[in-house]
Amino acid sequence: MSNTCKTSVVLRHGFVKTLCLSAGLCLLIAPATGAFAETHLLPQPRELHLSGKIDTPEKVEVRVPGHDAEDEFAARTITKEAPVSGKQGYPVTILRADSSKAHDILSEEKLTFAPEMTDQGYILVIRTKEAFIIGSTSAGVFYGAQTLRQLLTTSDPQSGLPTGTIRDWPAMKYRGMDDDLSRGPVPTLEFQKHQIEIFASVKMNIYSPYIEHTLAYDKAPMAAPRGGALTRADVAELVKFATQYHVTVVPEQEAFGHLHHVLKYELYKDDAETPHGFVLAPGQSGTLPLIHDWFTQIAEEFPSPFIHIGADETFDLGLGRTKDQVQKNGLGPTYVQFLASIDKELAPLHRRLLFWGDIGGSDPKAVAGLPKDMIAIPWVYDPEKSYDQYIKPFADNGIETWVAPGVANWNLVYPDNSISLPNIQGFARDGQRLGSTGLLTTVWNDDGDGLFNEDWYGVLFTSAAGWQPGEASIPAYKAVYGPILHEDFSGKINQAQEELIAANAVFGKAKVDMNSNDLFWMDPWSAEGQVISTKLRPYNSELREHAERAVVLLTEVRTANPHLKEMAAVEAMDLGARRLDLIGMKFQYGDEMQHFYATVYKRQHDMDHSSVLDNSLYAISSNNGRCQDLRDAYSAIKDQYREVWLAENRPYWLGNVMVRFDLEMQRWQQRGYAFATVIRSFDNNKGLPPAETFGMPAVEAAQ
Repeated sequence: MSNTCKTSVVLRHGFVKTLCLSAGLCLLIAPATGAFAETHLLPQPRELHLSGKIDTPEKVEVRVPGHDAEDEFAARTITKEAPVSGKQGYPVTILRADSSKAHDILSEEKLTFAPEMTDQGYILVIRTKEAFIIGSTSAGVFYGAQTLRQLLTTSDPQSGLPTGTIRDWPAMKYRGMDDDLSRGPVPTLEFQKHQIEIFASVKMNIYSPYIEHTLAYDKAPMAAPRGGALTRADVAELVKFATQYHVTVVPEQEAFGHLHHVLKYELYKDDAETPHGFVLAPGQSGTLPLIHDWFTQIAEEFPSPFIHIGADETFDLGLGRTKDQVQKNGLGPTYVQFLASIDKELAPLHRRLLFWGDIGGSDPKAVAGLPKDMIAIPWVYDPEKSYDQYIKPFADNGIETWVAPGVANWNLVYPDNSISLPNIQGFARDGQRLGSTGLLTTVWNDDGDGLFNEDWYGVLFTSAAGWQPGEASIPAYKAVYGPILHEDFSGKINQAQEELIAANAVFGKAKVDMNSNDLFWMDPWSAEGQVISTKLRPYNSELREHAERAVVLLTEVRTANPHLKEMAAVEAMDLGARRLDLIGMKFQYGDEMQHFYATVYKRQHDMDHSSVLDNSLYAISSNNGRCQDLRDAYSAIKDQYREVWLAENRPYWLGNVMVRFDLEMQRWQQRGYAFATVIRSFDNNKGLPPAETFGMPAVEAAQ
């Protein structure tokens, strides 16, 4: 036996395992070091063997000897150019695993293409003078191409491109996200395409648009909003685009609950559980025909093997038309019976039906009555030690599951990623262990003003959690986020995300049991605002400092790197930081103005200090007054918000958000006018009215 062996760094499941120095000495290494310390990959490959490095090629030429159209498309995702046959740059060859050339390469590298790799797995071989991407399927080839693309674009230029081999395949077959298109923002077709490109680049393969009323139905056109609904042409173009990226568009049309924007119309009054309510009533003569018409058109437009029927949060069930049935049979059995009838009604469409798995938590015994061909999606959006209780009711009854965590974006001015990341991590981990085949991370826009470009930090962790086996590392993910999405190697985008996490954490420290979006629109002088003000008072400065540091970091990185990728997402981060800062500013300034006025009111007859008192009043309302500061802040953020919205969404619904900014601007403008009148009166030696006259709560004057 030789006294030495080839030096190699080996990563398995995202961790470096061994560094062989001699026949009798192998060291356990924790982090990658040296040339491999800046290898940014998302998701982390299952097996990564790095043995050296070369200068990062200035030009790459990709060859596809088999001339498969899908493989040629994968080649273009690396170079943006058509595959070539001549040697003009660093050569990369795409091979199918059953080709003789692939057999030769695998034999030389002593690698095997295992059966579990067949559907989506790949092998990447990077040598000094050439590289090979080997896959059994077009999907596997595509994912190998994405790994090489990441290595080419995110490797530390000083360290170069690592050489070695990667052997990789996913832990979960389906990895994707569910995007709310029904509660305000409806993305443009171009932005949906852009979403799909990014999902595919990190090996996510499901995009599920959530629809309550925003799909244009031929036989039921009333509910679809003008300018805010997907048309047949939109869907056809979207599906065609997604297919080449190996992303399946899984339509979700609510078929039970969450249907107020349909049932508010008189045409559907006989189908509603309660008048103009939220839930379709089981047993009504028009209910199943309506579902049949909707999903027949969906099946025509979407070639997906799956259709998602929603069926979550059916809170009205048993309160109206089904009251007697629910009292007789129980809520759970009534719910299950209707899902079974939907399954039977849609059976001719030959699609697997997905549904939200609320019933697993609310009535586990009723799960046994569900059709076994359906796929349950239990959803939980908080970090928990174990998610077994949500998955097992279905798994124990032989029902396939996907699991659905959330990005914690709803009702917040910026997502709380201290919640979303451990939620995604834990749910994916337990789902894998209990046999879940899919991970579907959710984005919700309950407040009507959610911005997807703020959500990428949570969304892209789906890639790591669903592809990598076991529990994906949050610190490892945080380290690669900036380089992967933005090609930012300064670390400043990652630092800005940490500042935003810290800013959101302030609300927990202050024990504010309220969503930040509510705080953003709240009047600090209202009765509710005064309660919040008391809680936030010790923390406003901390909140603002974190938010402002995020703005500074983002400004620095944009200035230093004008070619930063996904600049619209950086702008959305900046907007989120400024909205958090304004929350702190508003409650700070509300306090300051109350104390300014209390001091002047108490000492209004002290003419020896009239100039000091004037200054206190001018601090409330003047060119530099707090009222004007708040008006100006809402005005500036309104303009920025509009730009961020239109970078991803259709104009539909935007007016419903803009009016809220207008009302806040008017609030502080009107208060500024009112205080200006008080100042003029004071200057004319007239008395001051009580603070309550202006809607300002009275406080004790400072001594």
